[in-house]
Amino acid sequence: MKKVTSILMISLLIISLSGCKQPTEDKNLVLANQIKEEFRISWQAYKTYAWKHDGLNPVSKSWTDWYEESLHISPIDAYSTMRVMGLEQEAGEVLRYIVDSVNFDRDIFVKTFEVNIRILGGLLAMYQFTMDENVLAKAEDFGRRLLPAFESPTGIPYYSVNLKTGAVKGEHVNVAEGGSYLFEMGILSQFTGNPVYYENAKRASKAIYDRRSNIGLIGQDINIVTGEWLDKNSHIGCCIDSYYEYLYKSWLLLGDPEVKKIWDNSIAAINKYLIDEHDSLFWYAQVDMNTGEITNRIVTLYDAYFPALLALSGDIPKAEKFQHSWNWLWDKNGLEPSVYDYGRDSITGPNYDLNPEIIESAYYLFHFTGDEKYRQMNEKYWNDLLKYCKNDIAFSSIENVITKERKDYMPTFFFAETLKYLYLTFAPEGKTFLDDNVFSTEAHPFRKLK
Repeated sequence: MKKVTSILMISLLIISLSGCKQPTEDKNLVLANQIKEEFRISWQAYKTYAWKHDGLNPVSKSWTDWYEESLHISPIDAYSTMRVMGLEQEAGEVLRYIVDSVNFDRDIFVKTFEVNIRILGGLLAMYQFTMDENVLAKAEDFGRRLLPAFESPTGIPYYSVNLKTGAVKGEHVNVAEGGSYLFEMGILSQFTGNPVYYENAKRASKAIYDRRSNIGLIGQDINIVTGEWLDKNSHIGCCIDSYYEYLYKSWLLLGDPEVKKIWDNSIAAINKYLIDEHDSLFWYAQVDMNTGEITNRIVTLYDAYFPALLALSGDIPKAEKFQHSWNWLWDKNGLEPSVYDYGRDSITGPNYDLNPEIIESAYYLFHFTGDEKYRQMNEKYWNDLLKYCKNDIAFSSIENVITKERKDYMPTFFFAETLKYLYLTFAPEGKTFLDDNVFSTEAHPFRKLK
């Protein structure tokens, strides 16, 4: 009798527990909808306090512009995420505003790299989603305004260009600023049938690659007039990152075999000289471009994009090991610092600006491996963002990851990248999205050529 009673109680307990447990897919859908709702709330805050300006200051409930006049960077950056999330009303409002009210004939100097990935990339994504010829006309107009920047002796673009006059300035650029144009300019050439955009972008990337050292490495900073290396540190992180990213992604999207060869040679040199397994963790060090000797063991949170790129290019083992290191660093404080010296276990840049890179890599690794631990990582990162970064209207950057002091700053890439990657991690459509699309460095998605 006791045995029968025990069996009955165990059975009832199992039934009770199974009834209380939410299926995994239901939980993921709840998270996806929560992220979408937080996007919507933050977007409404932008519309309330910063409409027609580049960005929202979420603490003071005010606005900021990047230059003397607004270039409407937040709505252009946010549009592709709206479409991915199915926020059609918000997307429709942005489309009408861009078509009816935005003009780039401005007598202002803009940073060539930043407006290329945000404005040109955002407009091109908008066109692919809508096939609205008015949007393509604005994208081509903007692309033409960037072309004078590429008229340097080396073909590497000047740091900034005047959108109205075509005047240029800034002969000292880092490699990311000088060589991250293949993707957007290549797509613009594809959409318009005009090869000039891709030709200029490819010339810039090749000019950097052609100045690699005898061991196949590039430096960080270069003079675009003389071609002289100004900083000979070689690494995969901030100030170089998107140069490497665009070699592989541009080949994947546009199919240029010469670009694929540059990627193959570049990743071979990276794997030979930069890998640094230190205190049981896997990192990529900074090294001298000529000798391959380690110069320092400093990483920036921008380096955390690299597991995604490794996974995309097929190197899952290294991607997983590098993501483990970044996840470990996040767990030390509940957010990741902008600059960390893993050789000394020391934070040298304590801020966190709502960056997407670690989240992006977790999403890619979940897609390519199917391992739930990567989706769980993004659930953890999302909960930490809610805990430390959310305020009453939106999300703010963090001045110090240890004290959690807030900054009055919400970057436009929080709309474009961070929330998009989080949403796709949990939304049903996120499972196959990477099969059909390639993301720009600003997370604007473009469908692969068939």
